[in-house]
Amino acid sequence: MPVNSPAPRRVVIVGAGMVGLATAWHLQEHGVEVTVLEREGVAAGASWGNAGWLAPGMAMPLSDPSLWAYGPRAMLDPAAPLSIPLRIDPTLWSFLTRFISRATNRAWAQTMDALTGIDLLALEAFDELVAGGVQAETKEQPFIIGFEKEEQSRHFRHEMELVERAGQSVPLTTVENPRQLVPQLTDAVQTVLALGGQRFMAPGDFVEALAQSVRERGGTIDTTASVTRATRRGNGVVAELGDGRSVDADAIVLANGAWLPGLAREHGVRTLVQAGRGYSFSVATDQPAEYPIYFPNRRVACTPFHGRLRIAGTMEFRRPDEPLRARRIDDIVNSVRPLFTNMDLDDRQDEWVGSRPVTPDGLPLVGATATPGIYAAGGHGMWGIVLGPATGKLLAQQMMTGVVAPQIAPFDPLR
Repeated sequence: MPVNSPAPRRVVIVGAGMVGLATAWHLQEHGVEVTVLEREGVAAGASWGNAGWLAPGMAMPLSDPSLWAYGPRAMLDPAAPLSIPLRIDPTLWSFLTRFISRATNRAWAQTMDALTGIDLLALEAFDELVAGGVQAETKEQPFIIGFEKEEQSRHFRHEMELVERAGQSVPLTTVENPRQLVPQLTDAVQTVLALGGQRFMAPGDFVEALAQSVRERGGTIDTTASVTRATRRGNGVVAELGDGRSVDADAIVLANGAWLPGLAREHGVRTLVQAGRGYSFSVATDQPAEYPIYFPNRRVACTPFHGRLRIAGTMEFRRPDEPLRARRIDDIVNSVRPLFTNMDLDDRQDEWVGSRPVTPDGLPLVGATATPGIYAAGGHGMWGIVLGPATGKLLAQQMMTGVVAPQIAPFDPLR
């Protein structure tokens, strides 16, 4: 914050996902009047249908050395979890070039070190929201990690060792009788690990509860507002809407996920943000699903969800507003069919696609832009849900005091 610049009294937040609403909630803790502008609805982007994993121990860089071998194979396999369209798209190919350049051991370690500070705050930040009146819950259960062969588990074990080396505690044990614990697994899943210290929740429910808390504390949430530009005007800032309206404020936070570049680029934010679209659906199980389940080799994450099992997967690099592609749902189903029993994978509900905002270097964009009074809060990739509350708290502190917390210093939007 510039010298003698007063703390904002009125702030507009663009985006009603986890990151935007958490920022709004924490600004209210500082006595700020907040208005949240959203074009579709609360949790309409990547916040509703994701796996709902509050797993800071797995919030790690997406680009790792295995990408050099896996990436080319995935481009030739239309059913692969990583999906890249073969079309002329200079922005996408520029992103991919930079993304793949980070697939080295050294870059992975640098990014992991930069993420660890906020990873360590993540679960505590959820507890603070709940203690502050957000009517939602998180659940802690061992995460079941399944492999078809023992040797497939080596890469995951190594990743957890690196996460611990960076400063987190990620207790990992072998499950001797996995089908007693998770009757949904078939005998094809031969090696099963249990990862402790993580949580999960129903993400849409939590974000809706957070939105309700913001409203009850005096905040305004407009879910009919399509923001076309954020700009400086006089001593304040203005959010211009597609219907001709405008909203004045002392500061604006751009927390619109995969759509962030459209508003942030003119304010000096040059880091590319690519939509990494994820898909999910839910199925009924013969016996209640109690534990989150992850198949690293299939890139599929499963979570107990409203008495059913939510199954989520894929990283699809397409434009954020492209429609759901039913084939991607089929690919996930075909991938896990040999691994699951006691459920009907063809009787699906809640089919969904959401666009996660991925940066080439794997780090979010959080902090002040080049324009006084305009801030960015996005680019968390797959980790916007788990890191959203901590992001909102630390960004609110920066906006009110001008002090950048060390946990978000590596996320400078102008880097």
